[in-house]
Amino acid sequence: MPILNRAAELQGEVTEWRRHIHAHPELLYAVENTAAFVAEKLRAFGVDEVVTGIGRTGVVGLIRGKGEGRTIGLRADMDALPLTEITGKPYASQTAGKMHACGHDGHTAMLLGAAKYLAENRNFNGNVAVIFQPAEEGGAGGDAMVKDGMMERFQIAEVYGMHNMPGLPVGHFAIRKGAIMAATDEFTVSIKGLGGHAAMPHKTIDPIAIGAQIVSNLQLIASRSANPLKSVVVSVTKFNAGNAHNVIPNDASFAGTVRTLDPEMRDLAEQRFKQIVTGIATSHGAEVEIEFHRNYPVTFNHADETEHATAVAEEIAGSGNVIPNIDPMMGGEDFSYMLLARPGAFIFVGNGDSAGLHNPAYDFNDEAIAHGISYWVRLAEQRLNA
Repeated sequence: MPILNRAAELQGEVTEWRRHIHAHPELLYAVENTAAFVAEKLRAFGVDEVVTGIGRTGVVGLIRGKGEGRTIGLRADMDALPLTEITGKPYASQTAGKMHACGHDGHTAMLLGAAKYLAENRNFNGNVAVIFQPAEEGGAGGDAMVKDGMMERFQIAEVYGMHNMPGLPVGHFAIRKGAIMAATDEFTVSIKGLGGHAAMPHKTIDPIAIGAQIVSNLQLIASRSANPLKSVVVSVTKFNAGNAHNVIPNDASFAGTVRTLDPEMRDLAEQRFKQIVTGIATSHGAEVEIEFHRNYPVTFNHADETEHATAVAEEIAGSGNVIPNIDPMMGGEDFSYMLLARPGAFIFVGNGDSAGLHNPAYDFNDEAIAHGISYWVRLAEQRLNA
């Protein structure tokens, strides 16, 4: 079947909500106004239970069906990014230095549209928990909601997430079993050498030369330490040292990220990283400090739930418009914490020919709204009437 008629009818109203959220972006956990907007809408829809303050500023609405049964969770993220918007749209951000450059405004609006539909019809047994999460963009809001007892409080048995994808046509979906997005670890390395005159390098311990050698050798993790069939990315994105042409500085530092797709490779990458950094620095007589922070884990789609999600997407979009085994992506996503707590699946919905995510020219494509609402509704009905 194509998109639901009621979803198409709701598109105009949901677009208004989306553009309101877009014009008033908020960051990380400081999404009080967005959360209040969401809670107000859920109560107006007649959602049976609306709970705020989960994971600090998250919102959960519980919609009870026509009969007894289990509960599934549907999740959207609410926070924006610290960017200055350049779209020039009439509904562009009204807050300098903040914008919805990842489409979380669209995710929130689509799930609100689905909540309205589900509250109107209740064509399912059991319950649907609609989850509106803060702080996806680096704040681990998904983890905060899980640690706040959300899964147990609402007795959530399965959980599902969705994200827009620029470049994928509107009305199309993409998904895969297993790892679909990467673990995102971060590092900072500080090298303490011995500074001196640039004309007398033999009397120094040059932290720049040592750091450059380390940066180069870190690429051996992927080319020589990792199984060639496994994925690992090590990127140094900052390098700071010195402030004069004729002085070798005492110190240098660099920072970056490590991306992996399975726990074993994550462990290996961290181990080899520390060995390479320490080994090279020590061999040159320098001191070194390593800060290695494990950030979001791998976003891992469970097999059975992915099959169900794929079937629903094919029902909405047609089998030719669903990529069932898309290549995994090395970006991170904190829905991963919810998938560690409960089985479920994460899917991409097409955003068409738009600017890329985290780009100041990006805007969510409102033509995707009815497709997203239809997916959420049919997924809930299918899983709770099985």
